[in-house]
Order: sequence, then structure tokens, then C-alpha cells
Amino acid sequence: MPAATLDAFLNSYLGPPDELRSAVVATIRQLTQAATQIRNTINQGVLGTAFAGTRGANADGDIQKDLDIFADDIFLDAMRHAPVALYASEELEQPVLLDSKAPLAIAIDPLDGSSNIDTNVSIGTIFSLLPVTGAPDENPAASFLQAGVNQLGAGFFIYGPQLALVLSLGSGTHVFVLSTRLGTFVQAYESRIIPQRTQEFAINAANYRHWDEAVRLYIDDCLEGIEGPREKEFNMRWIASLVADCYRILMRGGVFLYPGDKRKGYRQGRLRLVYEANPIAYLIEQAAGAATDTITRILEIEPESLHQRVPVVFGSAREVARITRYHTEPSAIGERAPLFSRRGLFRA
Repeated sequence: MPAATLDAFLNSYLGPPDELRSAVVATIRQLTQAATQIRNTINQGVLGTAFAGTRGANADGDIQKDLDIFADDIFLDAMRHAPVALYASEELEQPVLLDSKAPLAIAIDPLDGSSNIDTNVSIGTIFSLLPVTGAPDENPAASFLQAGVNQLGAGFFIYGPQLALVLSLGSGTHVFVLSTRLGTFVQAYESRIIPQRTQEFAINAANYRHWDEAVRLYIDDCLEGIEGPREKEFNMRWIASLVADCYRILMRGGVFLYPGDKRKGYRQGRLRLVYEANPIAYLIEQAAGAATDTITRILEIEPESLHQRVPVVFGSAREVARITRYHTEPSAIGERAPLFSRRGLFRA
């Protein structure tokens, strides 16, 4: 039986006539066209005209690459042809009003993993689809200051060996890969399920000295392997590309940590709640995983500003819950409670 195409998947999602669902489908189709154009530019590498050169800093203080601006321009233009009222991007200080009568708002990181552009490592685009709230022409930011549970859908494109789209519209997390032979996206994985347990974690260990004690203790326990309190070996991964780390976890499990730390400007982490953490958390939860800011469920956090940063932990549900316990009730971690020694009642 041939695999389903993205078009077939979207058509099945449409169901009876519904303005919001129709808008979501039309917007995703525009996003796929834009992503394909960006993939073609990325494939040219340094031979292309919009690659790894740098500009200034974006509205949030991060260095912009030429490809960041190129991607942002491509997606913004695509959204002008979609039923989208508001476009909010990592690269822009304020949302752009496109059509005040349209029902959708899109928050987007046009090019995640910019530091990897010139090293031929997978990079991507992350997006979140939200219903418009209030009067978009009077208060454009309001639609983006909703908790992530209100998302109508979320996804990311990953520009790697294949161009893949990871997508959820509220009924599982699905993976589509662009077939150059067919000229369309084809479903590669239906309703991914992340294993609850894992022996793999992703974190930037270079920041160890800056972490809070709870994070250090958790990583210490993992690194001690079979001889430590976890009594099993762990592997460590870190790509510095959120989409690549998330894709790996969706494929084989694991846990990702980008905690806040003691460095100036890092107390609240570095990932943005609205257009990075929320869509990733949505995808992870729809795949039976979990996502928190180390304590609170990401999707329940109400943003206070468009570019708000947040600590992020996501992946295998039991491991994410364990990390929360390291922060909230370390004495209940069986391996660390003297009463239970190394074989506690709370073993994973």
C-alpha cells in the first residue's frame, strides 16, 4: 500500500467545512512551498548567494546570518498568500499585520540552528499556528500571548539529508519527507510515539559550571553510568540545532535540556517560548512525550512578551518527570534518599 501524501493527510483533516481548518491547511501548503525554496538555496551551500555571511543582530540580540534574513523574507512573502492575519518572527521586533480579517496568526523561527549553517549540519524552520484574538490591527501582539495549549497546529521543517516536515494538527505527530521523484511530501512516519524511558540525553556540557545544582546532580547521575545510582549507561548528544535534536528524540527517544543558568542573560534560558518552545512542546506531547521549563508544563505558560525566553526540557515522559523531581523534591529521588540507598522505591 503506497504511503499517504501530505495533501491526502491535509484533506482528511479538513472534514466538514470549517474556516479555521481550511485556513490551517492553506497555510501549511504555503509553508511547504517556501521551505522547498529554502532547501534549494541551502543545497547550493557556499556556492549560493544567501548563505553564511553575517548581518547585525536581530531584535533579540542574536547575530543574524544572511540565510536567516533570506528565510524570513521567503516565509513572510509566502504568508501574504495565506489566510494569515499576523506574522511574528525571531528576526523581527514586532509582528507584521498582513490581513486583519484572516483567522490565523503564525509565529516562526525561520532558520533554527544558524550557528551550523557553514558546517553542513541539519538546520530547520519551526512554526506555530494560533487563532487570532482581539483586533489584530489594534493590538498585533495579543494573538501571540496565548498559552501553547491554544495552538491549532505546529511543526518544523528540517533541512538535512532529506527535507522533512514534522507536523501535528492535534491528533498525533506525523513525519513527511519530500519525494523528489513524486514532487510532493510523502508520509514517512504516522503518529510517532516517544518511548517513556531513555538512556540518552542532550545538553551543552560546556556550561556545567553555570548550571543550578539540580541540573548538575541529574547529569552527574547519568554520567556515572552503570556504576552510579541510575545503574545504566547513558549516551550524550548535542547538535546545537533544536530541530535536529528534536527529530532524533522523535525517532528513538531521549531527553533534551536547555536550562537556565547563572550567566548574564541566561537565567531564563535562551529558547523563545512563543516560536520555539511552544511548537516543539506541542509536537512532543502529541508524540506521548513531555515538555517543561524544568518544573512547569511548557504549554501552560502564558507568554508575557513576544520574544520571551524560557528554560526547556523535553523528550521521554518519565525522564522529564524525573528531572522535575530533581528540582522540586530531590529527597524523593530514591537513589539519593538515604532511607532507600541505591535501590529506592522510586527507581526508574
